[in-house]
Amino acid sequence: MTGAVVITRPLAQAAPLAERVAALGRTVEVLPLLEISPLPDQSALLAALAKLDQYALVAFVSPNAIDAAFAHITEWPAGVTAAVVGEGSRAALAAHGVPHIVSPGDAAQSDSEHLLQTLDLQALSGKPVLIIRGDSGRELMADGLRAAGALVDVVPAYRRAVPELTPGLAATLRRLLAQQNDWIITSSEALRGLCGLLRQLDLQHPDAMQHNSVVVMQQQHLIVPHARIAETANNLGFSKLTLTGSGDERLLAALQSCL
Repeated sequence: MTGAVVITRPLAQAAPLAERVAALGRTVEVLPLLEISPLPDQSALLAALAKLDQYALVAFVSPNAIDAAFAHITEWPAGVTAAVVGEGSRAALAAHGVPHIVSPGDAAQSDSEHLLQTLDLQALSGKPVLIIRGDSGRELMADGLRAAGALVDVVPAYRRAVPELTPGLAATLRRLLAQQNDWIITSSEALRGLCGLLRQLDLQHPDAMQHNSVVVMQQQHLIVPHARIAETANNLGFSKLTLTGSGDERLLAALQSCL
């Protein structure tokens, strides 16, 4: 019996993929492992967006960064290049009518390291660059751009948080662990958060010493789009991995090969 496909993306990005997975005839479970919410104070974001036309490059770290920014952008300024790391972000920007988008050429290497290799860093020396991201994240892109001489502003646009272990979420996790599923994991942070939730789940059990939900989870099949997430999964003890490269088409192709 084929198990479910568990989509762990934030809710806003999960629905379109869920529809396409269901069209393959698979049972879909939408289980957001990161909750996205606006920052209470958006003054820094609004100030940066007010001078958007002054930046030589604007980098968005995720589709969530794009959604948060374009809630306030009415028209993309001509001549400003956008940069993203993944196919999902590239598609989101294109849908907003952004004409000039830079991203890594290899879909399997959609990360900050490879975006820096793709950019013409010499041309950005002395130029203002904006990075729009969550309220926490890696500093690698900002550090790399600054090392090349760019004048970098880093602006938070949203907050990420692992969901609370409610009774409903606990019941869902127990049900999913009772069968073999294909888990689409699109964030290292989300996978670490899942392991934390499972440890909490075990503590709620009256015979907690006899249960190790993380070990059970390690027997599940993970489908991941980026090598960095695969590395995180390996470090956390997961071995049943499929690395697809960036973009929903590759995730769907991987699922079809599992049938």
